[in-house]
Amino acid sequence: MDWKPDRNANKALYKQLAEYIENGIADGTFPADKPLPSERKMAKELGVNRSTVVSAYDELEADGLIVRTRGSGTTISQDIWGMSKKRVPSWNRYIESGSFLPNHPVVQRIRKEAEEIDMINLASGELSPDLFPSKVLRKLTSTRSFIGNLGHDHPLGNEILRRTIKEHVKDYRDIETNPESILITSGAQQALHLIVQCLLKPGDAVVLEDPSYHYNLQIFKSAGVNTYLLTVEKDGMDPEELVRLYKKHRVKMIFLNPAFQNPTGVSVSDRHKQRIIEISLELGIPIVEDDPYSITSFSGKKISTLKSMDETGNVLYISSLSKIVAAGLRIGWIIGPRAVIERLADAKQQVDFGHASFSQWVANEFLESKEFHLHLTRLLKNLESRRNMMIRSLQSYLRDQVEFNSPQGGIHLWCKLNRNVNETKLLEDAIREGVIFVPGSSMGSREGYVRFTYARENEERIDLGISRFAESLRMQEK
Repeated sequence: MDWKPDRNANKALYKQLAEYIENGIADGTFPADKPLPSERKMAKELGVNRSTVVSAYDELEADGLIVRTRGSGTTISQDIWGMSKKRVPSWNRYIESGSFLPNHPVVQRIRKEAEEIDMINLASGELSPDLFPSKVLRKLTSTRSFIGNLGHDHPLGNEILRRTIKEHVKDYRDIETNPESILITSGAQQALHLIVQCLLKPGDAVVLEDPSYHYNLQIFKSAGVNTYLLTVEKDGMDPEELVRLYKKHRVKMIFLNPAFQNPTGVSVSDRHKQRIIEISLELGIPIVEDDPYSITSFSGKKISTLKSMDETGNVLYISSLSKIVAAGLRIGWIIGPRAVIERLADAKQQVDFGHASFSQWVANEFLESKEFHLHLTRLLKNLESRRNMMIRSLQSYLRDQVEFNSPQGGIHLWCKLNRNVNETKLLEDAIREGVIFVPGSSMGSREGYVRFTYARENEERIDLGISRFAESLRMQEK
């Protein structure tokens, strides 16, 4: 077969193959009296994965051009014009044409590999099971009777939990609010989705940090908004850059993660935070503060939030229990002006009719108990110990090959590689060695960085994971 797919084209390989075969059926390249090559043989001849051929044949079968019969292979349909044959939809076309975009391919690859039991996971931004307060939660749920409503709860979320969160954010984050200004969400991720979908429209300009976890979220592209990047340096972002971006692009909203930022681990100074609030007031731009980590300061020093400085309601504040209790609880919240909260609550009702009452009850019982503070103290001690192990391992195995700052809280370490690498090859080599991480370019515009997370593995496996990464990096020299 002389034809080969063009790997540099914008069209998927399977679509190129499907079109080639369709044209070949029309011009006689593939005669009707001979079977098409098997999936395996076709893949070998073209130098593609078998899944590519399978998808192409799926498309052709959906269009009624070919027939696949177990034991007999794949043949050209005798009823090629579809006069009498039943047709099945081309699901690949539907999958690709939907308005809600799939995850970044790197994210999909990492999540797939994270399911492997033996894989050392330095990529996933969640706590390891041994850091969950499982025993405490079992005790609380076994000794106290569930008092929630098994029907649909309040549109804003359970009122008792909202009152508890009101006290929680006051005690731990110096935020003054009221239960009517709080919406319970399914983690911070749903909160971001609601804000983007309800408060922005296609063509709006928004600012994201660079690098940033938000950068690889497809919700912005799915919503059709234009994203502009605000560089994060060792001491955080420059507030005056916000002014320049606003004048150039008429920015409608700013998304920031100012405390132990994901992925860099840096925190914006109080002086810069105050200036950000002033800029928001001067230009009338709302700020979305995504704050999973301000409560995780290893020194015990309280980290100021933008929301604690917000006296006019310019800041929409997002947080959750995912990074400090357990991601599986799916308890997050948005704090903001009441009219905005009610708009977001209306959208949430359309999606899921409100949050699960049992998980809200569990979260409330834990937050109200003395066990929460004890758990937080133990958690921070463990996270600091794991961070220290990661730093020792990086210094031991990689020495001058990398540069990094020691994060003073949070769960991520941002690492600069001191030589050029092929990011795709480095990740694949690391996977073969049995460790996964997040390539830097998937979180921003700069290559040559990696993000390691130290919350998902214990100290022994962190050390082993860094040694495997070091071996993968050495393979780049070959």
